[in-house]
Amino acid sequence: MRENKKAASTVVSAIISTDPVRQPFPVNSFGLSFPILSTSYVLSRPSRFLTQHQLLWLVAALLLLLPIRLHGLAAAALPDYDSVRNWQIVQEIARGQLQHLFHHGSPAFALVYAPVAWLTTDYRVFQHLNAVVAVAAVGLLARYIARNAQLSGWQTGLLVLLMGTSVFLTFSGRDFTMSSWSLLCFAGLLGAYYQRLHFPAAGTLYRAGIWLMLGLCFNYKFLLTLPILAVLEWWRADGLLWRNGHWWRIAALLALPYLVLGAVGVAAGLPWYLWPAIYYKVAFPDAANAAGRAATLHPDFLYYLRYLRDFESGLVWIGLLGPVLLLRQLRRGTPPGLELYLAVWGWCLLAGMSLLVKAPRGLLWAYGLWYALGLLQLRRLPVLALAGVLLAAISLNLFRIQQEVYAYSPTSYPAVAAWLRTHAAGPVASSVGLGLAPFRTPNDTVRVLMQEQDLSALRRQGYHYVLLDAYWRVTNVQQFQQLQQQPAVAAWPEPLLTSPLLFLEHSEFTGLGYEETLRLQRAAQQDTVQLRLLKL
Repeated sequence: MRENKKAASTVVSAIISTDPVRQPFPVNSFGLSFPILSTSYVLSRPSRFLTQHQLLWLVAALLLLLPIRLHGLAAAALPDYDSVRNWQIVQEIARGQLQHLFHHGSPAFALVYAPVAWLTTDYRVFQHLNAVVAVAAVGLLARYIARNAQLSGWQTGLLVLLMGTSVFLTFSGRDFTMSSWSLLCFAGLLGAYYQRLHFPAAGTLYRAGIWLMLGLCFNYKFLLTLPILAVLEWWRADGLLWRNGHWWRIAALLALPYLVLGAVGVAAGLPWYLWPAIYYKVAFPDAANAAGRAATLHPDFLYYLRYLRDFESGLVWIGLLGPVLLLRQLRRGTPPGLELYLAVWGWCLLAGMSLLVKAPRGLLWAYGLWYALGLLQLRRLPVLALAGVLLAAISLNLFRIQQEVYAYSPTSYPAVAAWLRTHAAGPVASSVGLGLAPFRTPNDTVRVLMQEQDLSALRRQGYHYVLLDAYWRVTNVQQFQQLQQQPAVAAWPEPLLTSPLLFLEHSEFTGLGYEETLRLQRAAQQDTVQLRLLKL
């Protein structure tokens, strides 16, 4: 009997203590092996779910955040050229026209929204859906941090509101670009890779790989995560990626969308290399853009620090600088703790993006991390003091959102479109911007004008009006001096075209620095009207 008990105990001990990395994989009839989670991994990993208390606070905070993000959005226009162009491309994809499937190297974005275009083409529906995705991204990031930091329920709720009221995340969550989905995929990758570092099993490795694959489908900037992940893999030094053929399976997983969607593109008449070729063109533009910017490298280590100083809560500085003291805990082969892990991502993103042309969206993934780190650094304060500091930071964010986002939201483009309908104006040229397009039927009757020399050709094609859209100031395309001297038949204000955040978001296009960009914005703000309709 004793021998039987001893044997049983040995078997159980062997099952529980087995190294998950070295588990053999079952082979199917095709000769391919698939990783499974070992028993030890399942028994040792923490719960993937929040406690009921945390979950209630998380949901409540997200429900509070939603109206903050959506306030005034129904009365706003799409804020930039890319948002309007994405809206147009989604409609093309819905009609089966795939010539712009790889626009900006983000085919998943168009494919996700194409079914919506079968039901409606109202730009506001797409804009609101994208804003909801941005809120979901905040929820996913907060869920991961709250679970691993073991935050209390009220701390979880304040974490959601703290990250969610970031001024820039609020501003970017109101456009129609891939930023919202990019943030969602990054939150998923961040949590999955943290699990891979702390619980090195095939399941955690492949889960991180899936999030990385999705991120690359939504945003080419996910390529910037690869060097950070490579450094973290080297630092972990557990060899998991190189065992049992994991590396080639991960490589195959990442290549799969390029092969599948590349084949779809070929069937639609597109070159097979078009998607990866976009990466090359972004890194090495073959000519200067309309604003004269030709290079992608533009080292400036103060741009983002100035932005944080002027627009975000002071709490981000605690999150950015506080974890420096944790660097002494770094030991190669030992996975970093939560705070250091988040800090490493934030520092790497700041350092990398400071070398490239700038825009606040360059740190899209970092703002939430720094707000969360600020909370985690202050967690040692007494409860009332912590709650007071967090509520003060959230209140300051809300005040700045009112000043920098809501105040610029109401649009006059519908009034322009109504005037044109009343006067049977026909197709219209517009200086650089496409903001009028969603209010015209059909929307392709708005033609982008990049230089005054094209006006004579447009006149011969039947264009009778040109909209001198102050978007040319935002993009710094200085090609409309003669048009500025002509009298307008009608004019309207468009507050968004004087927004500091909109100007800063276009500094990546213009290639200008922080102070130069805001000088342009202050000059534009002197105009009483931003939309001038001129007769050709």
